[in-house]
Amino acid sequence: MGALATFARSRHLWLMAVRMKASGGCHCGAIRFRFETSIAVELLACNCSICTRTGFLHLIVPHTDFALERGEDALTWYRFGTGAANHLFCSQCGIKSFYQPRSHPKAWSINWHCLDEGHGLEASILPFDGRNWETAKNNLDTGA
Repeated sequence: MGALATFARSRHLWLMAVRMKASGGCHCGAIRFRFETSIAVELLACNCSICTRTGFLHLIVPHTDFALERGEDALTWYRFGTGAANHLFCSQCGIKSFYQPRSHPKAWSINWHCLDEGHGLEASILPFDGRNWETAKNNLDTGA
């Protein structure tokens, strides 16, 4: 491995190890949340019917690293298909800033587009074939 590749790998490992706080919310401000994650994050770009229509880019954050600061009373929900995912959105502006995904039952999926500007996170995007959900979930679990 060359010096540049070694440096890039070391930097990536450091960014994965260093934790930071970030925040976000819906368009009208009724929903606000904060969370902690590594600086380098992987986003899932899902091509299922709802993610394609809404442009949702998934940042998966464990429940223990997420706090809803305000707006619980403004959240409403939508379920479809198996009903396992709980799609939460603001009852005032309609924005889905986070939700409970079927793929990660112990984590929230935060919409990357709903993070506050200047958060400092560095993202890479991985495709998730939500149109073939079972196979995509299996590939996610096995690292295929």
